[in-house]
Amino acid sequence: MSLIGRIKEQIEKNPPRLLAFGFLLVILVGSIILSLPISSASGEYTNLLDASFTATSAVCVTGLATVNTLEYWSSFGHFIILMLIQFGGLGFMTWAILIALIMKKRITLKERLVIHEQMNAISLQGMVRLVIYVLKATFIIEIAGAVLLGFTFIPRFGIGKGIWYSIFHSISAYCNAGFDLIGSESLAPFAKSIMVILPISFLIMIGGIGFSVIMDITSKKKFKHFTAHAKLALSVSATLVLTGMVIFFLLEYGNENTIKSFSLYDKILASFFQSVTTRTAGFCALNQAMIRDSSAVVSIVLMFIGGSPAGTAGGVKTTTMGLLFYTTLSEIKGQSDVNMFNRRIPFNTVRKALAVVIISMCWVLLITLILTVTESNSFINLLFEATSAFGTVGLSRSVTPTLTNVGKMLIMITMYLGRLGPMTLAFAFTKRQTARTYREPRGDILVG
Repeated sequence: MSLIGRIKEQIEKNPPRLLAFGFLLVILVGSIILSLPISSASGEYTNLLDASFTATSAVCVTGLATVNTLEYWSSFGHFIILMLIQFGGLGFMTWAILIALIMKKRITLKERLVIHEQMNAISLQGMVRLVIYVLKATFIIEIAGAVLLGFTFIPRFGIGKGIWYSIFHSISAYCNAGFDLIGSESLAPFAKSIMVILPISFLIMIGGIGFSVIMDITSKKKFKHFTAHAKLALSVSATLVLTGMVIFFLLEYGNENTIKSFSLYDKILASFFQSVTTRTAGFCALNQAMIRDSSAVVSIVLMFIGGSPAGTAGGVKTTTMGLLFYTTLSEIKGQSDVNMFNRRIPFNTVRKALAVVIISMCWVLLITLILTVTESNSFINLLFEATSAFGTVGLSRSVTPTLTNVGKMLIMITMYLGRLGPMTLAFAFTKRQTARTYREPRGDILVG
């Protein structure tokens, strides 16, 4: 067998590896297209690093940009970015399955395993049905979002441009991407517009809650009938949004650079949106460089947690942090099992959650440390940037456009890691040990 054949076999035999290389391939193709003159407003070639950064940000549904999205890219470039966002938001295997279904091809077990890895699903059953549901729900929700946004964008920008803006921002919001065509101020001109802020907020939350949770909501209707996963995802998400809103409201209430001049109603709206957008969306209604450092710290925490599994959001996920909270609670109470919603959680799930959080924290801190050497900016701003990239959020305290080439590459890698998830990459590029038939002697260690 040739070298290429052996490499192909190794990739196909490992679903996480196939997923990782699939995203890389899409990023590579997007980078090449965006570097062409047709993609830029000036009609000139784009620096490959900036093109790759934009493609990575779009595929990883982040929203960080080294150039102004509205002014730098042509209409064709905007279209390519939107396609990369849609592709990255739903995952390349979702589109591969759609093509296979259109061509009436049989979905093999290998493909089902890759879908299972991409969707972070609990069971292998119903993978194709899940993909079909995801595609239908996505298009229905995005169309509904575009219609709602059209009531504001069409009168403001005209019919053609207004429709295009409505579609672009609906898809970008649902995929939690954070790219916009408004300008350097992002959504700041609409910070007080309920007809823009609320539709985008709900698109962000629906996309970030996870497709499995959406299926639970639409099929089971009542909260008490939901799965333990859906209950935990919804509970943690609601808690984070409401808590974040209250904290932002209190911290920024007297900040003359953000919401001090707003009416009480607009203050609440802006605080709500800030809490929602830090959950991996990246749209900006307030200048992030002007919020207080205390607010930035709260944003970093929310960005690190992110959204829920099997959705378009990034971060370590709400269920991961919720599980660790219940684990801590069980330990404090002296319980031998981790219980939530009248269900016992397997220990290997707790162990995976702990591994995800530790790997993620170490990576974000490592990247921040390196950025303090390569970049000329404050630690809080660089930590904000690194966390935003890892959580695939897209918010920045005016750091991204000033990044050095080394800084851009570090952020690109971080966005890629954040989109796939640390465990997926770990499984893709490390050799898993086979189950051992023996156990080592027990060793006692003092902790705490």
